[in-house]
Amino acid sequence: MTSAQIEIQLIAALVAIACALPGTFLVLRKMAMISDAISHAILPGIVLGFFITHDLNSPILIVLAAITGVITVVLVEFIQKTGLVKEDTAIGLVFPALFSIGVILIAKNANDVHLDIDAVLLGELAFAPFDRLLIGGTDFGPKSLWVISCILLISLILLFLFFKELKLSTFDKGLATTLGFSPIILHYGLMTVSSITIVGAFDAVGAVLVVALIIAPAATAYLLTDDLKRMLVLSCIFGVLSAILGYWIANFLDASIAGSMTTVLGLVFLLVYLFAPKQGVLSNFFKERQQRIEVSLLVFLLHLQNHTEEKERHVNHLREHINWHKVQAKTVLELASKNNLVKISENIVSLTDKGQEFTDEALKYITTNKVTAIEELKNRFFLFRG
Repeated sequence: MTSAQIEIQLIAALVAIACALPGTFLVLRKMAMISDAISHAILPGIVLGFFITHDLNSPILIVLAAITGVITVVLVEFIQKTGLVKEDTAIGLVFPALFSIGVILIAKNANDVHLDIDAVLLGELAFAPFDRLLIGGTDFGPKSLWVISCILLISLILLFLFFKELKLSTFDKGLATTLGFSPIILHYGLMTVSSITIVGAFDAVGAVLVVALIIAPAATAYLLTDDLKRMLVLSCIFGVLSAILGYWIANFLDASIAGSMTTVLGLVFLLVYLFAPKQGVLSNFFKERQQRIEVSLLVFLLHLQNHTEEKERHVNHLREHINWHKVQAKTVLELASKNNLVKISENIVSLTDKGQEFTDEALKYITTNKVTAIEELKNRFFLFRG
């Protein structure tokens, strides 16, 4: 592995972590797509910064781009608060307008300057090792590596200093205000950090990959945990793993590095979306199926409790009376029998003592309608086995 390959992967990993930190809070605040708006709308800030400094490497470009990002958020919220349009519509109005202003400024005043819009949007990590930081003739490595390292360090410091405040304002703005924290200041502070992170990252990886690294790892982690600290850690892990794996896939296929990384991020999210233990599609499918069986079992037991006549408790009559399919009736009957809730004698079904007690307790669950009640009941009666 060459030094250039190591540098590319290191830059990608640091960008992934830097994007995952603010991205986690943006996903939790349901503001994920604001990152897409910021990544495009900061173009006028970059152009104005160049007009002032005439230097594409000046830190003023990052500052003005970050300010433009905050202005984007302010405009989106201003339009949204009018109540005339929703947030997604406001985003769709603001960022194309600001991005277009940047394009016009480039076309009119900086046509001969290397402000390549395609490079900004798509990015190319393969070129990052060629843009070196030289001080006094000494090579300190790629500039992108130093820029994103500084941004990541600042983000980490701010996260440690204001973690409790960010957590509180994210989940309960009212309580944060009551305790003396300003949700507005924290909100715009988060937007500023997000803007600076996007500006510092997209020169190397492009706006498309920046948006993917902000949203996808956090969204993936959100499906696996409801603990904020764990979500931050998982977001960073998913981002780094996708970045490294995406690089080697691109290297193998001779394809776009940013495109491969974004594809891997999407595939990782898809896998978790389908197979997450608690919130995955398949997990929810089996949970819903189990809940339907449990409800059918309760209906079955209540029917037995309310009918003492043998003809009402005959196996065939139960199928007809409750209007179940043959497979469903067989499943419920077997489940009740395995859990020792019923006994069958000459095709006549009767409640056992355990079944009678469980049915009485289940009635309390139905009247209280508490989710925790049925779970506690199932654990106490060791249901539902088999």
